[in-house]
Amino acid sequence: MAKYFDVHPDNPQQRSVHQIADLIRGDALIAYPTDSCFALGCRLGSKEALDRIRAIRHLDDRHHFTLMCHDFAQLGHFVTINNALFRAVKASTPGPFTFILPATKEVPRRLLHPRKKTVGVRITGHVTAQAILAELGEPLVSSTLLLPGETEPMTHGWQIKEELDHALDAVVDSGDCGTEPTTVIDLSGGAPEILRVGAGDPYRFTSEV
Repeated sequence: MAKYFDVHPDNPQQRSVHQIADLIRGDALIAYPTDSCFALGCRLGSKEALDRIRAIRHLDDRHHFTLMCHDFAQLGHFVTINNALFRAVKASTPGPFTFILPATKEVPRRLLHPRKKTVGVRITGHVTAQAILAELGEPLVSSTLLLPGETEPMTHGWQIKEELDHALDAVVDSGDCGTEPTTVIDLSGGAPEILRVGAGDPYRFTSEV
């Protein structure tokens, strides 16, 4: 049964944030809010929780998982960004963008695209997610909470608790989220390639590169 955390959206309770981070450190799989929609998240080194995300979403080994980072400095530990793209990526974070970039050696092999050796990264502007990431001190491995056969992610914490109570360890409810996922831009080949148009404006980004 998943633990349910009702967290204030503007002033997250530190006690709850601490408990959530402790659960993640213990290999818990959580559902948590972002500035685009709800996401599934686990710690970087948790193979079991990662396998549970794959099972919930029916994902294959070509799926790009996302490292949800606290800030740009942390993001830079896990991916490489060339000088031509640096300013555009930094100007678009925090925000509803996911960037596919070449991974550094800090990223576990199981998270890499098997052929490209890339990983997705993003920085959310959501206050509660930021508080959890600050307490955790490392990125959350994340994937949009979009169930197989559905066209939109779930938007209510209580609904997630009800439907995935058996599959999750915790649900973080900080108010309703939107249904539009991030815009995904592949920067691993140099020129930006828009893989998914979502909440972020991809054309603004590409015009800056």
